[in-house]
Amino acid sequence: MNETDLETLYSRLEKPLYNVVYRWVWDREEARDLVQEAFARLWRMRRRVETKTVEPLVYRIALNLARSRARHRKVWRFVTFESLPDRLPDPRNQESDLAVSQEQARVRDAVLALPEKLRQVIMLCAFTDLPYDRIARILSIPEGTVGSRRNRALKRLREMLSGARRAERAG
Repeated sequence: MNETDLETLYSRLEKPLYNVVYRWVWDREEARDLVQEAFARLWRMRRRVETKTVEPLVYRIALNLARSRARHRKVWRFVTFESLPDRLPDPRNQESDLAVSQEQARVRDAVLALPEKLRQVIMLCAFTDLPYDRIARILSIPEGTVGSRRNRALKRLREMLSGARRAERAG
């Protein structure tokens, strides 16, 4: 792999990788940094990388970095004030802002509550245009497993989100 190959790969995969990584860490700057770090690591190992495995490899690197960062941030939140809001809500839009924020938080929490194997598949299916065969190569699983994990993840998300809405209405 040479510099031109890496630049071509970066321009093709930067947005889909960012979309997946962002949904793992929920921070724009951090997601950008992680995508760049994934490509930097790929560049350092370029002599050992085969062309046919480079795309799944960069996805695996990015997912591993995102998982590690998310785990680190989860632990860090317990010992800092990072979870406090950056700003106070605008009183004029408070109700609509609050409703949107609550819905986003419910979806995010539901996705984060999925087992890691299901979360990986749903993230790759939802935020990239990759076909099942390529996702299967990225995750080193059979193609049929991608479909079954995607379906299980969607079912669990529907159950969690509908359960949260029922509980909210009842409460």
